[in-house]
Amino acid sequence: MPGHQRNFGQHDAVCRAKSAAAEVAFHDSCHLQHAQGVREQPRSLLAGIPELELLEIPEAPICCGSAGIYNLVQPNAANALGDRKAGLIAPLEPDVVVTGNPGCILQLQASLERAGKKIPVLHTIQLLDASIRGQRIHQPHTALR
Repeated sequence: MPGHQRNFGQHDAVCRAKSAAAEVAFHDSCHLQHAQGVREQPRSLLAGIPELELLEIPEAPICCGSAGIYNLVQPNAANALGDRKAGLIAPLEPDVVVTGNPGCILQLQASLERAGKKIPVLHTIQLLDASIRGQRIHQPHTALR
């Protein structure tokens, strides 16, 4: 599996991507950045989407609080981590937050909602798919269809 992820930054789909015209905050999931050493490949993939501005979230190596089932077994600590991450994302004012882990998506959605921020959170592949289809990225209901 790591070999596939090391190559996905060079995927042909990016050549077909249409303009994103969006500011995207990218969250590194722990399993990719810490366990598999994957950080640059998702950024490379996203950089291939025309008119997409990639925003780096401060303290990127810090977990969002999902951590597998950590948010279920340690909800208070997980919420504190999620709220910290939401507090770092909010000042960036991105159109969308993107990450490569479904647990992170749910955690970030809940944390941003608690912070009163209506910022959609998508999986990296949902953003790529939306750009290939020419859909507006910052509207998650269209990006998910």
